[in-house]
Amino acid sequence: MIVLDEQLLGRGLEQSIASWYRGAVVFITDLRPNTVIKDEAIPAILSRESGALFVTINESDFWRTVAISARFSVVCMAIPDSQAAQVDPLLRRLLRHPQFKSKALRNGHVLRLTNETAQYYSVNLPLVQTITDW
Repeated sequence: MIVLDEQLLGRGLEQSIASWYRGAVVFITDLRPNTVIKDEAIPAILSRESGALFVTINESDFWRTVAISARFSVVCMAIPDSQAAQVDPLLRRLLRHPQFKSKALRNGHVLRLTNETAQYYSVNLPLVQTITDW
């Protein structure tokens, strides 16, 4: 399951991602409807969904700050709001990468993506690593 941050609502990303991703594509607000969801609550919500991949462009509130769990993964896109359309190709690129192509490989990781670089840290490896073949 891919879970999009609420700031990505209204951009058509759920349809474009769903056209190539075989699993469910939802917004975080779909997982806890009719409530205000603070960033601090997102890890607990994701923990209830096995293998969820949370995608956000709110890099400053998630990269190196989010409580990580082996039950889910977080992808922080380091792109401005005006370039949110880049979420789809960057996410597709990540999910095709041999190191992160399955839920089992992605779970427990927080990733930071740009067109030029990809970094991550994980439950088992807290130091930031760079994906050299990005």
